[in-house]
Formats: sequence, structure tokens, C-alpha cells
Amino acid sequence: MNAKRPHVYLDHNAGAPMRPAVKDRMIEVMSDVGNASSVHSDGRRARARIEAAREAVAQLCGARSRAVTFVSGGTEANMTVLTPQWQDQGAPFYLDRLLRSAVEHPSVTAGGRFAAMSQEVLPVTADGNVRLEDLEQRLAAGEPALVSVMAANNETGVIQPLEEIGRLVKAAGGFFHVDAVQAAGRMPIDLNAWQADAVTLSAHKFGGPQGMGAVVVRSTARVPAALLTGGGQENWHRAGTENTAGIAGFGVAAEEAAAEGADSARMKGLQDSLEAGLRTICPDVTIFGAAAPRLANTTCFAVEGVAAETALIAFDLERISLSSGSACSSGKVSVSHVLSAMGVDEAAARCALRVSLGWNSTEADVARFLEVWPSIVDRLNPKARSRAA
Repeated sequence: MNAKRPHVYLDHNAGAPMRPAVKDRMIEVMSDVGNASSVHSDGRRARARIEAAREAVAQLCGARSRAVTFVSGGTEANMTVLTPQWQDQGAPFYLDRLLRSAVEHPSVTAGGRFAAMSQEVLPVTADGNVRLEDLEQRLAAGEPALVSVMAANNETGVIQPLEEIGRLVKAAGGFFHVDAVQAAGRMPIDLNAWQADAVTLSAHKFGGPQGMGAVVVRSTARVPAALLTGGGQENWHRAGTENTAGIAGFGVAAEEAAAEGADSARMKGLQDSLEAGLRTICPDVTIFGAAAPRLANTTCFAVEGVAAETALIAFDLERISLSSGSACSSGKVSVSHVLSAMGVDEAAARCALRVSLGWNSTEADVARFLEVWPSIVDRLNPKARSRAA
């Protein structure tokens, strides 16, 4: 009987469904031939498609098109930026330290090209925000550092105080990287206001193709040392023949995401309905980061005694897809390092579920989730609903 119900997808932070226009453009480009580095007409057509996409991604970030370098995804983008070696006004510049927050994505917590001894972890508040006083002290304690902080957390949706962080980093002579993978298409990206030297993106988080990302710099005079070297593709910033179809799809996704507007009223309305329903069903529900600014598409919550691993299976049997946290690691449900950094105890963290909405989410999706949730709670911890009865 459940197979007849529509599939409800509530895991956009792990990967959004591909937009129809993206798919159409990629199929169109796949019918072409030609290397974008070739000078003949086929090559020039491929180059034109790439440059049109570059402009679209630049506009999504409020940057110049030459500031965009296409890479294979968010992980490569972060690996590219997290390097001690940069070019600054044409001269090599070396950074001795990497300061990263305790709630970063695993592609950042791995430290990129910095040695382990050169990395420092910045603590966060109970709401998941970087402790600015700690950052200021760390910056003053040594040589100029590269500071890496995500714009919005992939598990909780909590938005960092990026303008304040950028101000502190620049006052200390440091470099600032913002992982904007979850932010793109969901909140404004402003490299100048943030004083960010680079932001990183991933296309599949907002309806583009998987395996496409970008590094966007504020100034083409200050860029990270290339991770992949060899050919002169991407203005010598990333060697290797460009994935023309993937880049073209990325561009279409960027155009549509920009047109939809960041943190739209529609998305906020869906989140409000979802969280109001959660509180009605289980008055003691915990919504993580609720006191901090958050993305309008993300709700991370827990109900005591309702284990996330079991709940995910129950939802999946009802054809509802959601997550217990990041889907980028082992695929297993384990204690979230993000929630641990926020001071959440292990028992509560093991009950944490994440609903993340996106471009094709509807009121019916939220309603279906709230229809199924009470029966799951009743099976796993009937007492959790006693106050709502």
C-alpha cells in the first residue's frame, strides 16, 4: 500500500533533485562535440557555454566572472582553498595556521593541505555560532592565519556571523574562507560584506549536477595555489579538461536559484508549519539552533527516546527521505560532531533528525511528514506524546 503513496524527499542538504531545466541543458550539451580549449568552432561553442555558466555562478555570488573556478565538487573546492600557499598581488604568500570552527564539514575538518600541527579548532556556542572572543584571541596569538568557517551549517542550518568574523580576520591580517555550499541559493552571498577572500560552492545542493563545484574569490589578485596543475584550463587555477555539460548545468541551476530569491517567504512558511507541527505532536521536542539565525530550509530536531536510526528506517518504509545529519561520510548513523561541539549530550544527539527542504518542496510534503511522525513516535516512545494528548 505504501508503494502507491508519492515519494517525499526532505533531504536537500544532502543533495537536491536535479532541476528539469538543468537536465535539459546538460542533454543538449552532451550532443555537442569539442574541447573548450580548441580554437575551432566546436571548441568555441563549448567555451561559450562554460563562460555563460561562469557568469551565472558569479552573479549568484555577487562576484566577477573571472573570479569563478570550476572544480569537481565542494570537497575539491575546499581542498583547493585550504592551502598555506596563496598568490597575493602576484607574489607568493604563505600562511602558518589554519583556524576552523568545530562544526565544519568533514572536507574542512580534514584540514586540506595544512599539516595537522598547523590546525586549530574554534569552539562554538550552544547555538552553534563561532565564539568571536576565542577567534580574536587565537588570531592575536600568532602569525596571520587562514580562517575557514561555513556560512550555514549542513546539519542545523545555523548561520554564522560572517561579517563580524571577516572583520576580525582582516584586522589581524589573515585570510578568510567561507564554505557556502549550503548557503548558495538559500541566503545572500556577499564576499565584500563578509570580507571573504574565497567562497566555495557545490552545484547539487541547489538542483545542479553532482560532481560540480566552484571556488569564487573576491579578488583575482589573491588566489589559492592550484591543487591540480598541468594544463592552463580555468585560467591556470585548475588543470584538466572542463566538464562542459556539468558546468552548463551548474550555470542553469545558479540562474534558477538566483531567480527564486534567497530564503524566500515560501520556504520560511514551510519551515514554520513543520516546526509548529513538531511542537504540537511532541511539546518537548528540541530544535537545535532554534535561538540562532538559521536557513529557512533546515530543521534539526530530536525527541527523547526516538532513536534516529530506527526513525529513518520507519520513514523510509513510508517513502519519506530525510537524514540524521551529514550524508557525506560513512552512511552510518553516529553521534554528530556538530551537535557534540554545541554541547548536546550523546543520548539526545543519537535522536537527532534533519529535515531539509528545497526548490521542489511543497506544503503537501510537510503535511505528509507530520502525518507519519506521530505513529513513529508512538511506536518508539509513547510517553513523548503524553503532554500533547
